[in-house]
Amino acid sequence: MLIDFKIDRPIFLQLAEAIEDDVLDGRYPEDGQIVSTTDLAVTLRINPATANKAISCLVDEGVIYKRRGVGMFVAPGARDKILNKRRERYWQNFVEPMLHEAAKLGIAEEDVIAIIQERGRVK
Repeated sequence: MLIDFKIDRPIFLQLAEAIEDDVLDGRYPEDGQIVSTTDLAVTLRINPATANKAISCLVDEGVIYKRRGVGMFVAPGARDKILNKRRERYWQNFVEPMLHEAAKLGIAEEDVIAIIQERGRVK
């Protein structure tokens, strides 16, 4: 789990995204227990309130749920929620701006598709 203290992005958001990455990668399966906020704080050398804020964000999104006295667990359907959220963010942050810029430059839709097919092979 990597947190970059030098970038201008809140640590709690980086931590929440890192936990989401672990869910997507299968490190934390649905209904599987995740690491405690105390362990996160100690391991990453961050304020426990920061770790708690990251977890609270994930609880609010329905990705994590708490079992009183037991710990925190990945919610059923969490992987799909994360995928849907990230796909929407990808669309908004990358695809839509690319399409707007292509339109400004007079690049035809067919050319955008051809370039993506030619250069964008996912490996």
